[in-house]
Amino acid sequence: MLKIFNLLRRSLKKSFDNMRNEQLKHNLLQAIPFWIGSVITGFFAVMYAKLFAWGENLLHFILNWHDWMIFIIAPIGFVLSWWLVKEFAPNAKGSGIPQVMAAVELANPKEHKKIRNLLSLKIIVFKIISSIIMVIGGGAVGREGPTIQIAGSIFRKVNEYLPDWWPKISKKNMIMTGAAAGLAAAFNTPLGGIVFAVEELSKTHINYFKTALFTAVIIAGLTAQTLAGSYLYLAYPKTNDVSLMVMFPIILVALIAGILASQLSVIMLKINAWKKRKLKTDRANILFLVGCALLIACISYFLSREILGSGKEIIERVLFTSDKHEEWYVPVLRMLGPALSFTSGGSGGIFAPALTAGATIGSVISGMIHLTPNETNVVILGGMVAFLTGITRAPFTSAIIVLEMTDRHSLIFHLMLAGMVSSLFSILISRHSLYDVLKMNFLKEIRKN
Repeated sequence: MLKIFNLLRRSLKKSFDNMRNEQLKHNLLQAIPFWIGSVITGFFAVMYAKLFAWGENLLHFILNWHDWMIFIIAPIGFVLSWWLVKEFAPNAKGSGIPQVMAAVELANPKEHKKIRNLLSLKIIVFKIISSIIMVIGGGAVGREGPTIQIAGSIFRKVNEYLPDWWPKISKKNMIMTGAAAGLAAAFNTPLGGIVFAVEELSKTHINYFKTALFTAVIIAGLTAQTLAGSYLYLAYPKTNDVSLMVMFPIILVALIAGILASQLSVIMLKINAWKKRKLKTDRANILFLVGCALLIACISYFLSREILGSGKEIIERVLFTSDKHEEWYVPVLRMLGPALSFTSGGSGGIFAPALTAGATIGSVISGMIHLTPNETNVVILGGMVAFLTGITRAPFTSAIIVLEMTDRHSLIFHLMLAGMVSSLFSILISRHSLYDVLKMNFLKEIRKN
C-alpha cells in the first residue's frame, strides 16, 4: 500500500512539474487537499449518521422489549462513554465545536503543533464510539457537533500528509473549511456550513479562503448525497396560508426560547465547574454519572421517554402529524436530558437536542394560544432557530440551517426574526455563548500542558 502511495505521489509530482502555467499549477495544488478532505468528510458523515441512527433504534428496540432495561443500559452507557474518552481521547468529550474553535485560534506558527491534541485520528475513533454508546444508554445528545470535530480532524490530517514540495496551505483555513464541510454534510445544508464558518469560526476576511470553502462544502454535500441520497433533514412542513400576525407568537417563543437556552448554557457550565472542583477521583465521577443516568432512567420509565435521545422523532411528530402540541413539561425534559448528558464527560453534541427543545417550546405555546396547524409549524420552526441561537449565539447560522433542512424559503424573514430576538434576549442571561466559554477552557488546558 505504501509503495502504491509513493508511486502515485511521484507521478503527481512529475505531472505537475511538466505544467507550463505555474499559476494554474499552484491553484490546482492548493485546491486538491480541500477536495480530498471533502470527499472523506462526506463519507464519514454518512457512515456516522447511519451508526448513530442504529444506536437510537437499538435503544428503542431494547425499551420496547422491556422498558425497565433503561435502569441497566443508562448507567452502563454513561460510565462507558465517559471512561473511553477519559482514558483514550480526553479532548473528544462533548460536542466538538469548542475544540474546533480552539484549534482555529491555535493555528499560528507558535502554537500550531498543539492542534493535534484537539483534532486527530484517535479523536475521530473515540468520538464516534463514545457518542454512540451514550445514545444507546439514553443520552440526549446529537451527532452534528461531533461531525464538525471529525471533519476538522480529517482536514488537518490531509494537510499534515502533504509532501514537502506541495504549496503550503493555511492550517486555519483548512480547519475552518473542514468544519463547514462537516456541518454541511451532517445536516445536508451547504449554505448553513458556509454561514457557520463565517459567523462562528472566521476571524479573517473570507476572501482569503472563500473558493476553498465553497468547493469543500459542495463536494462534502455531494458525497453525502451520493451515499445517502438527496434528502431533507426534516422534509417539507406545511406553512402556507399563514398571515403576518404569526410574527407575534414567533417573537414570544423566540424570547422565551432564547432566555431558556442561555440559562441552560449557564447551568451546564456551572455543572462542569462544580465537577472540576468537587469530583477529584474516578470513583466520584462514576457515582455522579450513575446518578445522572438513573435520574434519566426514572423519568423515562415513570413519566416519558421523550427525555431520551437526540429528539429528532419529536420534531418530526409535531411538524408532520396532527399530534402537534406537547405537554407543558416536555420542554423541561428536553433541557434536563441534554444538561445531564452533555456534562457527563462523554461525547455527544447539542445541536439536535437544542433544535428539539426549541420545537417543544413552540409546540406548547402554540397549543396555549390555539394557533392553526400551519401557524403552529411556523412557530415551531421559529422556536428551533431561537433555542439554537441561544446556545450558539449564531442567529444567521441557526436560521439558515432550519431553512435548508425544511426547504421553507418563504419563511426566511420569520426565521431571521426568531434568531435576532433570541440573540438579543439571551444576552440578558449570559454575555458569552456556551461554545465560547468551553473554547476558552480548552485553550487554557492545552496551553497549560
